[in-house]
Amino acid sequence: MLITVTRTGGFAGGEQTASLETECRSDRLELERLAERALSGESPAGQDPVPDGFSYVVRVDSKLVELRDPYLTEDQRQLIDTVLAAAA
Repeated sequence: MLITVTRTGGFAGGEQTASLETECRSDRLELERLAERALSGESPAGQDPVPDGFSYVVRVDSKLVELRDPYLTEDQRQLIDTVLAAAA
């Protein structure tokens, strides 16, 4: 499973993209379950953006969801943090 996160916004208005392939990871099943839960969680459609807040595009294989702080579920936040940290 390929998980890609693009983060935009924030105080500096920058963009960061990171990808994580779960195939060869020892925590593969845990990450794949987390991704499934994150994509099935609520999306902030219709929620007003927060000044200097982050927006995210999360793609898991062919599925795509757009998310915004502070409207993330715990699973969404954990998935985003994990993918961005793996690229650091």
